[in-house]
Amino acid sequence: MNFRAGNASGICCCRFDDFVVSLYHYTVMLDRLPEYIDPLHLADKRGALKGRIPLKSLDRLADSLHSDEGTVAVELFFGREGRLAVIEGQIEIVLVLKCQNCLGAVEWPVRSSIKLAIVTSIDQANKLPEDYEPLLVDEGNILLKDIVEDELLLILPAFPKHQNRCFVSNLNPGKADSLLDGDSSLPKNPFSILVNLKNTGDL
Repeated sequence: MNFRAGNASGICCCRFDDFVVSLYHYTVMLDRLPEYIDPLHLADKRGALKGRIPLKSLDRLADSLHSDEGTVAVELFFGREGRLAVIEGQIEIVLVLKCQNCLGAVEWPVRSSIKLAIVTSIDQANKLPEDYEPLLVDEGNILLKDIVEDELLLILPAFPKHQNRCFVSNLNPGKADSLLDGDSSLPKNPFSILVNLKNTGDL
């Protein structure tokens, strides 16, 4: 069971009542999602968030990325299953990771479903249905990007690499050919050097 921990903060970037109602009724695609959310409040209002988060804002992913350009498409729906506050949705992006063989760029398409239950204690987390992952929060607002970043970190490959022999492709094309086909400038037989020296009288 993987625990997600939200950072509590008193900062609020918008009026959530107005924000949630507009999203819930009109399904607006936002260029910039709110930095902080109150997940319990959103669950009570059956809120929905749909928009994009800049990849470069996800600091914990930085070491794994070859490029931090682009945005993560995020679609989250908040509600309640009985008394349980839940978050469901999906994230989508094509990550450009560092190949562990050649350190070059390797694309890694991501389309991952999110199914979280909001809990305030480990005891609550242990009692969750199996199909929900716990999101451990205190009262108040949490960083929205933490939910997205946690999901991406969980599904990153441990050893990203190209499917082909990428260490050859990074060499000079002529040099790569010589490695694959053999360098014609080298003698076929190492003893031919001795033969040449003998013929010229240098041996």
